[in-house]
Amino acid sequence: MTYRGRVKDGTIVLEPGIELPEGSSVRIELESAEARMEEGASDPLFHITDLAVETGISDLATNIDHYLYGHPKASNAG
Repeated sequence: MTYRGRVKDGTIVLEPGIELPEGSSVRIELESAEARMEEGASDPLFHITDLAVETGISDLATNIDHYLYGHPKASNAG
């Protein structure tokens, strides 16, 4: 059987719901970067940059609350 997981702080953490019997012998095999990219390609967030559009608003990052909610614009003091 194949189980998936990730390394977190030096420990292998299996996906939620997977429980192996104590003392089970396991073999660890790293997935290639290409396999991880293919797996991520099915995640819609992987393609979020495809939704980006040019707004022409040069201070959008600084004044996002102004443009979304009508808050006063932030000063450009840096």
